[in-house]
Amino acid sequence: MTMLSRVLGLVRDVVVANFFGAGSGADAFFVAFKIPNFLRRLFAEGAFSQAFVPVLSEYRSQQDKAAVKALVDRVTGTLGLVLMLVTALGVLGAPVLAMIFAPGFYLQGGERYDLVVDMLRLTFPYLLLISLTALAGSVLNSYERFAVPAFTPVLLNLSLIGAAIWLQPVFDQPVMALALGVLIAGCVQLLFQMPFLWRLQLLPRPRVDRHHEGVKRIMVLMIPALFGVSVSQINLLLDTLLASFLQTGSVSWLYYSDRLAELPLGVFGIAIATVILPSLSRKHAEKSTEHFAKTLDWAVRMVLLIGVPAALALLVLAEPLIATLFHYGEMQDRDVMMAAMSLRAYACGLIAFMLIKVLAPGYFSRQDTKTPVRIGIVAMVVNMALNLALIGPLAHVGLALATTLSAFLNAGLLLRGLRRDGVFVWQDGWGLMAVRILLANGLMVGLLYWLVADAALWLEFTLWQRVGQMAMLVGLGVLIYLVTLLVTGLRMRHLRP
Repeated sequence: MTMLSRVLGLVRDVVVANFFGAGSGADAFFVAFKIPNFLRRLFAEGAFSQAFVPVLSEYRSQQDKAAVKALVDRVTGTLGLVLMLVTALGVLGAPVLAMIFAPGFYLQGGERYDLVVDMLRLTFPYLLLISLTALAGSVLNSYERFAVPAFTPVLLNLSLIGAAIWLQPVFDQPVMALALGVLIAGCVQLLFQMPFLWRLQLLPRPRVDRHHEGVKRIMVLMIPALFGVSVSQINLLLDTLLASFLQTGSVSWLYYSDRLAELPLGVFGIAIATVILPSLSRKHAEKSTEHFAKTLDWAVRMVLLIGVPAALALLVLAEPLIATLFHYGEMQDRDVMMAAMSLRAYACGLIAFMLIKVLAPGYFSRQDTKTPVRIGIVAMVVNMALNLALIGPLAHVGLALATTLSAFLNAGLLLRGLRRDGVFVWQDGWGLMAVRILLANGLMVGLLYWLVADAALWLEFTLWQRVGQMAMLVGLGVLIYLVTLLVTGLRMRHLRP
């Protein structure tokens, strides 16, 4: 389901690139969507879910269904009230938010700043809707109902595709259709999950109760987690802020390259993290330290097994991938080359991005949100320093590279802390697995480098030539990687936690 969502996300971006390219309208939408989307990561998928799921799992393990239902009702009411206030402030303060998060647009004046303000007023209510959707998804994940929350983002992608195709002729500024599509998607996604909560007998009846024991614990855990779990998103937002000072198209180049790096991160990294958090939370509640360590070790192995070839493929195939997916309509040759440069910078950090996703639950499942906060603050400060150092010589590529370097620092500090606490222990078989992965990746990269055509040729290929060539490259790359792993003795039993 996650893979379906991410593939449709790429289709969405292909449609957006075709209709709006990398011009001022696209730049304005990506900023207007990134602000509520960033806050969604903080309130919903980030800090909230990491604080809520461990407490909910503990309630489920140690108390009856009535207590669980009472917790869900009160969390829904309290979170909903806070988000309604934040949403109202966001809509009213859209000009100020646009000035803060895209100061380059504000200082340059013109239509980009005005468009961001107008679109923010449509996209900001998405924060309320999708955060409540994430709450529902957290409940379903805690009850091992992973498919429904994983499928829900498909509805956002379908809404934006439909808006770009059918609604954009209605507006004087066609790109405004995308902002309306975001608002529609928020409503549809929330309504979609309600029947599944009802089936679990956990459809919430919102109650505002800040003094409920579970609500207080979640609030205490959530406040520091606002920083700890969403550092990578904060770094990306800082990239957007600084990119607003660069030449037109810089925001869009970073967006398109980030979206490609997000595909393996979302399909595998976030999916693994989503699955292990409730499992780790239960193992911690049951004081099963051995199984806790084995689950974390399994997650790291899976990240390396999948993330290393994905990162290398993005490095080798950067221009062909950007051209195949986005080089249509308003997307120009130069846009492809510039986006490919930042894609390579993000690809270098893909392993670190994925490790952050699977190592952070090792803290949150133990209801420790303070340690990731301290690590996150260090990584953010380093990221900003690197941004300022690299933006001059490397422009938008420097921003992507700074994010990558700070992500490695973040992942390294998280791993060191888990090792120090004794909750992450290297299991048997790492040496042999590392040899297998290195050999398989070496053969895959060699094959791809030998077969891939010059980047300039991909700009001249027709659609079907690009699709055919890319399908061949991806298919052969996957085949040589998997065959090498099998020939060297890797089996499914070696990948079980």
